[in-house]
Order: sequence, then structure tokens, then C-alpha cells
Amino acid sequence: MDGTAQKTPREFVEAVTGDDVQRIYRHRFSEADRKAKAEIWRVVVEAGLQRWIPADATVLDIGCGYGEFLNHVRCKKRIGVDLNPDSRSALEKDIEFHVGDVRDLSFLPDASVDVAFTSNLLEHLPTKKDVEALLREARRVLKPGGHVIALGPNLRFLPGDYWDFWDHLTPITDRSLVEVLENLDFRTTDCIPRWLPYTTRSALPQATFLVRLYLKVPLAWRFLGGQFLIRARKP
Repeated sequence: MDGTAQKTPREFVEAVTGDDVQRIYRHRFSEADRKAKAEIWRVVVEAGLQRWIPADATVLDIGCGYGEFLNHVRCKKRIGVDLNPDSRSALEKDIEFHVGDVRDLSFLPDASVDVAFTSNLLEHLPTKKDVEALLREARRVLKPGGHVIALGPNLRFLPGDYWDFWDHLTPITDRSLVEVLENLDFRTTDCIPRWLPYTTRSALPQATFLVRLYLKVPLAWRFLGGQFLIRARKP
């Protein structure tokens, strides 16, 4: 030992910065990948998620990434937060963006948001306590009757593949997420254990008309879906 203070695994995780996230995602997704993913998400929003977003809603995207959801959803006001500073340049100009820790929503007042959305984020948080802290903040900023919509890889169906991404840290299933949401006094309105395929990096055909067809055929979800979709309401 050289006498240098050693960091615990938790301290290493908490030391992740926006620059770290920026580096990981620049390496993981090329410009072509991002464009293809955006087209898939355009259909996912239009054909799958928009029905739950009223035209006069204020929508918060927690971990908005490159705007895959937020750029396509149609509502009165769109707000995004992400640790990755690259998100700002990827979002449409009328979107309000905050760069920083997704667990800290202090830039929003209580009961100011109609829908809090998050996709493929919770598994990247350091611990389940951090997931719970984020959900508590989401509940605080939601209006009474507002909804949280969460998508993510379902460990029940991806026992090995779940860990193939270096920054997947916290194991989550549809059942465990429903449990913590209900412990926080949310009311589950929809729980689909298998919805979207695990990743857009797939050998499966990804033409937008096929994505639209897939979303109309729940039977296909049972065989190809690897991500849960959970919607829960704040009383």
C-alpha cells in the first residue's frame, strides 16, 4: 500500500461526473446510432406513450438523454434533466433543460408537473436507496393525480444480459419497482412486465412501420420484450 486513501465502491460510484457520462455515451452511441434510435422512439412515443400525455400537460423527463422521448412528446411544457451536458444540444430549443444530478429536482416547486417520465435510468443509479430518493422527488414535484411513467430493463427476463453494460449498477424488476412505488403511496395503474425489446442494438428489423406494428401486437411483447413499462398515479 502506498498510503493513499482508498475509495470504497460506493465512493467510486458517487464520484461519477457529467464528463464520465458524456464519455460513456459518446463511445456507446455513434451519430448514426442516435439518429436510428430517435426514429424508433418517435414511433414509440406516437403509438405507445402519447395517449397518457394530455395536450396541456407539463412533462418532466428524468434522465432525458439525447431527447429520444422529450423531443417527440407533444404537450404544453417539456422539461429535461440529465447529468450529461451533451443532452442540451440534442434537445429541441423550446425544452427547458437542467444539467445535474437526476436525484435533485430542487429546480422545480412542489406539485408543478403532470407527468414524470424516466426510461433506462434507474438501473444506472448507485443503490436502491438512490432509486427511492429519485422517486420521492418525482412524487414531490407531481401534481395530485399526476403520473410517473417508468421504462427499464427487467432483470427477471435478462439475468445475464442486464449486466452487459458497464454502468448498470442496481438490479430492478417490474415487481420490485411496483413495490417501492406503492410503498411511496403511488397507485399502480399499468404494469407491463415485457414491453419494448431490451436494446435498439438488435438484429431484429427496426423499420418504423415494424416498430408501429410491434406495439399493436401484445403477443409479440411476450417473446421479444425485455423492458417493463410501469405507470403509477400520485393520489
